[in-house]
Amino acid sequence: MNDRIRQATERRAAMSLACAAVALGLALGGCGSPKPDGVADGAPPGPVDLSGVHDAVPRVEPRSRYGNPPSYQVFGKTYQVMDSAKGYRERGIASWYGTKFHGRRTSSGEPYDLLKMTAAHKRLPLPTYVEVRNLENGRRVIVKVNDRGPFHEGRIIDLSYAAAHKLGMAAKGTAPVEVIAIDPREWARAQGRAEDAGTPAAAMGAWIQVGAFRERSNAERLRRELDRRLARDAWVRISDDAVGGLHRVRIGPVRDAREAGRIALRLRAQGYVGAHVVTKPARPAPTP
Repeated sequence: MNDRIRQATERRAAMSLACAAVALGLALGGCGSPKPDGVADGAPPGPVDLSGVHDAVPRVEPRSRYGNPPSYQVFGKTYQVMDSAKGYRERGIASWYGTKFHGRRTSSGEPYDLLKMTAAHKRLPLPTYVEVRNLENGRRVIVKVNDRGPFHEGRIIDLSYAAAHKLGMAAKGTAPVEVIAIDPREWARAQGRAEDAGTPAAAMGAWIQVGAFRERSNAERLRRELDRRLARDAWVRISDDAVGGLHRVRIGPVRDAREAGRIALRLRAQGYVGAHVVTKPARPAPTP
């Protein structure tokens, strides 16, 4: 960490307890607290290589001891913390926070790291994993919600600098987004046989299997349905497998298994409950 970031971190650390106590009491700190005067927020000084920063990987975690009161007040407004993130989906404006809070304690107690894939939300339980989609450019990321905020009117989520950069909104500062809560168990099931969701897809790439049928006509029907619903560059194909004599409907190849898992999760949410990732290349079925 260079001198400028270290000095800013030390100043923020010295003010964090007083700042958190004024805002929410010691149980709630982080980006949602009133911001200390005299310290400007922003991106890290100089270029930062984020190529090695990947999406957060959803996993089952206990609720944080901190940051989950039934309700709390900030600037005279009361916020109710949700009992569960199940089914949460919302559209609104996202913002991001950076160097001003780097190293400070978040509402959950974890230190804020502007180069990790995290976020702040006013009402979701801590922690919660969410997918955030930039509605302007279609980019998507998965982040771990471990902080409270943002408390600016009209904003629904505050992203780390790394997450904002990957969504293509760091320079602009805000962007319209859709936020969807992820069930870690559903996410794990969506990974299918992929042993490592972050490993580049092998050979022909990762595939999402949506269905398997004994009757080819049923597989063709699903293929046509997916062709109509999916992006123009998606490749839906039917493959035959000697095991069970089934006609399998698969989408792909996808650049890596992590992205394939994300697609599988969305398909499951849309009613294709059998969607899961396979890393074995699909073998095309013979033309009837």
